[in-house]
Amino acid sequence: MKRILYVHNSNASFVAIDRQILAGRYEIDDLYQPGRLPNPLAVVRGVLRADLVFGWFASWHTFFPITLAWLLRKPSVMIVGGFDTANMPDIGYGYQQGGLRRGASRWIMKRARRLATNSRYSQSEIEGHTPIPPESVTVIHHGVPDPFGELPAEPKERLALTVGAVTRGTHVQKGQLPFAEAAAKLPDVRFVHVGKWLDDAVDELRARAADNLELTGWASDEELLDWYRRAAVYVQASRHEGFGLALAEAMLGGCVPVVVDVTAMPEVVGDAGVLISSQEPDEVAVGVRRALELGEDGSRRARERIVAEFPMDARERGILRIVDEALSG
Repeated sequence: MKRILYVHNSNASFVAIDRQILAGRYEIDDLYQPGRLPNPLAVVRGVLRADLVFGWFASWHTFFPITLAWLLRKPSVMIVGGFDTANMPDIGYGYQQGGLRRGASRWIMKRARRLATNSRYSQSEIEGHTPIPPESVTVIHHGVPDPFGELPAEPKERLALTVGAVTRGTHVQKGQLPFAEAAAKLPDVRFVHVGKWLDDAVDELRARAADNLELTGWASDEELLDWYRRAAVYVQASRHEGFGLALAEAMLGGCVPVVVDVTAMPEVVGDAGVLISSQEPDEVAVGVRRALELGEDGSRRARERIVAEFPMDARERGILRIVDEALSG
């Protein structure tokens, strides 16, 4: 059985999903590197043992494993599309703004034997921001596990939800400030933000919070699923998303999505939600009001969109195919 070195810097659900897919066919060695400084011994030992190196995001944690695989003529697969391919200097987001991070990410992408990304938008972003030709990047949409099986039986609450860790960088990039400010404009709607507080940025959200805004902090998987079941509306007022897995998970739970009409979010939502033109709190509030008016029909359409367009078996086929191609050379 072939052995894969699985390189990642996060334990996000999408990283775990791909690992589980690969573990069904291959032996897996994990190389988890959450910081910028690598473990040289672990990198060398892992690459030498592996038949293929599989990495998530073109960043410092994948630089040395992919480079060593390239030097040893071993195949590698990289999943890119997110902070590593973005170039948004107005909010200070994305490696393609310049400097060492841009150089490192491009070096990695050029030396991987196969590249994949999670949306057509990210493929276009790679074309626009890097020297990588788009035809060399395979689009494999995320598969979204369905823990619900059907629409929740309980009536939806008049509740607008957003999910994500809170840092200084996510206030604008993930649209957390506009979400908080929109709450004051809809006092008859409950607004809830679920996500771990990673620095003191939550204090600014609290300072802007109206009485109808709740900041829960970290939630367990079961608690998060319960929020999806209860909320009528899910808001993703981000400036940038390479896909938006939390958005898709919420739609599976019957939340009507409200998203800014930029990056990959319209690709996920399709015609099953509300698109707004900006992050302005007034726009967010109007979007939430429109989503609430869609009611049960909106919940059904949101769920059906994800079930039809982003099934797990499609992700599995795509990931296994690109790994097989890399191994075959």
